[in-house]
Amino acid sequence: MCRATDEPPRVLVVDDHPIWRDGLAEKLAERGFTLAGTAADGAQALRLVRATRPDVVLLDLQLPDMPGAEVTRRLLAADASIHVLILSASGEQRNVLEAMTAGATGYLVKSARLDEVMTAIRAAAAGETVFTPGLAGLVLGEYHRLGGSPERGTPRLTGRETEVLRLVATGLTYREIAERLVLSHRTVQNHVQNTLGKLRLHNKAQLVRYALEQGIE
Repeated sequence: MCRATDEPPRVLVVDDHPIWRDGLAEKLAERGFTLAGTAADGAQALRLVRATRPDVVLLDLQLPDMPGAEVTRRLLAADASIHVLILSASGEQRNVLEAMTAGATGYLVKSARLDEVMTAIRAAAAGETVFTPGLAGLVLGEYHRLGGSPERGTPRLTGRETEVLRLVATGLTYREIAERLVLSHRTVQNHVQNTLGKLRLHNKAQLVRYALEQGIE
């Protein structure tokens, strides 16, 4: 999704607690953000994403109809250009890793100050990965344990981009990857194109070589 740099991000707020959800949405609107809408569950969020095309979805992990990680996967399958920013009461490693693997751009805990949330929304809209202080080390430490930690200075890929890259390196076709991850063929292509752009590579062969050099296999 292309957005002029001087335009405020369009934000969709998804949370099943109405006081928290509506209060946060009101505060963001008062401070100049464009409100794409609010949603109380994953299904409503999916409908609104298709209708309003927000830049950033501010998403709670605990929703009544489906887990936040699953909502994240479905949102990105519906529109790979959006950025999902988790805002959750939980800072547990399992929840953070599940969200990032699903493709979330960042993760904040609900104890974050409003100015921290606003800064994170702007960063997420620009495609930057953002975390509540302390969580970044947790995620990178786990990636390192799994052998997938990027070298210093290497552009950081999202969890979903890394997952697709790993499958590309095994020799699977885009259609086979789509079937395995339950994504559309177009969504897989979008992830690959985003990864090529971040890494400044030009074709699949270069992408496979990069994955092997980085131990992403």
